[in-house]
Amino acid sequence: YRLAPNNQGANISAVELVNLHDVPIGRLLVLAGQRAYQRWNKLLAERFGLTNSGMSVLLALHGRGELTHGELALLCFVKPPTLTGIVDTLEKAGLVERRRDGADRRAVRLALTLDGTVAARSLISLISNPRPLTSVDADPAKAQVIREFLLEVIAKMTDTEAAEVPILHGEESS
Repeated sequence: YRLAPNNQGANISAVELVNLHDVPIGRLLVLAGQRAYQRWNKLLAERFGLTNSGMSVLLALHGRGELTHGELALLCFVKPPTLTGIVDTLEKAGLVERRRDGADRRAVRLALTLDGTVAARSLISLISNPRPLTSVDADPAKAQVIREFLLEVIAKMTDTEAAEVPILHGEESS
């Protein structure tokens, strides 16, 4: 396998191509994540008119029902100011609405519209497809090991820890 340079300012010449079998697992995780993220974002945009962040909001609201802005930001792993723009976009698309809290008129709760519910169900159906991504995860035992690894990475990798891991940023480790 060879990683070809992208034409977006990457300063990798054809001579410096890297054999992916020699790349540390942390860097492979980043590369695989980038490729999957790009492919997934393309599918979300083409099929649903959504970003990954928009999808996260729809799924969180579908799973939990009405939420406050702060609750939803926590569930979607974004800061509240970032969530505002995402919700604005989804509201304009008719997928999410802001509702005044009946108990406290100052508080606003976020909820799915009917179209948002339909979109969330379609996303859940797509995500729940049990078809393996590769020949490796087609083996249930290997899939379980991959799942455990990824869950541990997600659980243990805070923003601070990620910033301290040079290989995740393309630097040489010492």
